[in-house]
Formats: sequence, structure tokens, C-alpha cells
Amino acid sequence: MKASRRTVRLGLAEPLRISRSTMSARDAVWLSIEHEGTTGHGEAVSSVYYGLDAKTLERLVAIVAADLVRFPDPESALDALRAGEAIDEGTPPAVTAAAEAALLDLVGKRADSPVHRLLGTPEVPVAATARTIGLTSHAHAAAQARCLAASGFEVVKVKAGSPEPEDDVERTRIIRDAAPRARLLLDPNGAWTVAQAEALLPRFAHLGVEAVEQPLAPGHPEALGALAERSPLPIIADEDAVDLEDVRRLAGRVHGVNVKLAKCGGVHAALRIAELIHGSGTRLMLGCLTASSLSLAPAVHLADRARWVDLDGHLLLARDPWSGIGGEDGFVRTSALPGLGVEPREVRCADMA
Repeated sequence: MKASRRTVRLGLAEPLRISRSTMSARDAVWLSIEHEGTTGHGEAVSSVYYGLDAKTLERLVAIVAADLVRFPDPESALDALRAGEAIDEGTPPAVTAAAEAALLDLVGKRADSPVHRLLGTPEVPVAATARTIGLTSHAHAAAQARCLAASGFEVVKVKAGSPEPEDDVERTRIIRDAAPRARLLLDPNGAWTVAQAEALLPRFAHLGVEAVEQPLAPGHPEALGALAERSPLPIIADEDAVDLEDVRRLAGRVHGVNVKLAKCGGVHAALRIAELIHGSGTRLMLGCLTASSLSLAPAVHLADRARWVDLDGHLLLARDPWSGIGGEDGFVRTSALPGLGVEPREVRCADMA
């Protein structure tokens, strides 16, 4: 096998502000693995929150690529990766997820099968995805909500965590009025204290919010679980639910866990989490980082297994360099192509880092 990598800059259509930061672009490293004339692709994106800049990603992807090409074929490499034998144990989950995605893409193409069939799902997964509205002016939030509703979006995710909580309440009310039929999710990204959460959750319940992600600062899962027990709204853990052991501590205590492949380590890790929480009363949410369709595609192949789907990262870009999972009409779906089912658009020289 042979491997190569490429770094590109992914610019957002407009800056996305959340409670802890504002983002206007992300760097992405593409890993391509070729064997006998067929190539599979995966993507890892930079993240300040997870301490991964472009140079760090490039270095780590290069190390993982060198580890994988020692195997005789992608099938054996994929088996070894899932057994924890292919790459270093300390490899960040985002890099592991990108490597697994490239191998899944390649294995699927060699078998002439889409990834969801390799995972035991015969039908094409289709799911209504949430679309995020950041911390923005009330007028802009209303305009975005009206546009999303007209485009077919059934789920809207509202970012919260403004310095003034009343601003969040009013923005949510305005979005509810602009898209009255939409299901609303709320995400403060850990910005609230316990006292603030207890005061605010009933008000958001009155506005028709369906569930709230990570209302409390991460690092105190016991407090999050205790809040969930008395909350009038379902509580979904995100920053407190990074890996399998985190989820094990929260299973049955919170109403949902937001599983992001770049956070947990890929498709296989996500499936282990789904198996762990099955029957516990904790439901699966599939989330993402802002990234291209290449990065989101593996999660789309799991979309039929989730209670909530938030796979809109590619829709936030000014230009998605890959295509194949849709989403513009409010629904993500896998294509009929083998592997991950995504294809590259023409990459301009200006996009290259």
C-alpha cells in the first residue's frame, strides 16, 4: 500500500460564534491510501479545543500513514487498527478516525460496497440533520431560521451561552417564531453554572426546545447527571462524553450522548458506544466538527442508528471540496457509490495550504 496526505484550508461561509470562541476557518489534512489502483480517503481537521493545529495533524497523519502501509492490504490494516494494533496508543482520536475512514473507503471500494453495508445496514441511511445557528444578532438568527425552514430543515440547533442569558432566551424565542414547525436543540457548550441551568431550563422547555447539550462546564459528570435527573428537558452530554469510559460513567444518567467520530476515534468506537448505551435509557446523538463532506461521510453511514443527528459541518463551509452526502434540503444521506460514497470537487490552488 501507498499513502499520501494533503493539507487544505476550509473557510466558513460566515464566522460561527459559540460560547467559548468564534471560528472563521479550519485546516484539514486529507489522508489517501492506495492499493492496487484503488484509493481511499479520510480527513482530520484542526481543533483549538482538542489542541490540534495543522502542523501537529500533518506530523501525526504522516506517522499513522507509515504504520498502515506496512500491512499487505487495507483489510488487514483495518482489522489491526480496530484491534488497537496498527497505530500508537496515544494517537489522537481525530487522527485514528481519519485513518479508519480512509481504510473503510478503500475496503468498500474494493468490495464494490458502500460502507453502511459493510457495517450490516442494507438500506441507504437517510436522516434529518440539525442545522446550527450561532450566537448572532436576533435579526440574523430570524432570517437564518426562516431560510432553513423554507429549505426543508426540520431540526435547528441554537447555540447559547451569551454573557447575558436573556439574550439566549430571546434569540430562541425569535427562532421558534421564525420556524414554528422546527424541532429545536439548544447547545450552551458548557457555559452555564448549575444555578443558571436550573433557572433557564424550564424557560427553554416553555419555548418548545426538545433537548439541551452540555449545559454545564465539562469535567463534572456527576453534576451533569444530577442535573439531568431533575431537568424538565432531556440533557445530552457532549464535552463530558469523549470516549467509551466517559460514556460508561454517564450511561443511564443523562438522556443522550453526542458521539463525534473525531472525538471518540471513528466508526468502530462509535459502534462500541452505541452498544454500551443500548437499553440504558441514554440515546445516541451523532455530531460533528466543522469539516468537509469527506469527514462527515463515515457518520452518515451510521445515521439510522441515532436519535438525534447533527451532521451539518459541511453545510457551514463557503465551499465544500467534497460532495456525496447532501444535506442542503435538511437531510443527509449516503450515495450509491462504494466506500464512503464521496467524491472530490476540483481543488483550487488557493485552497492548498
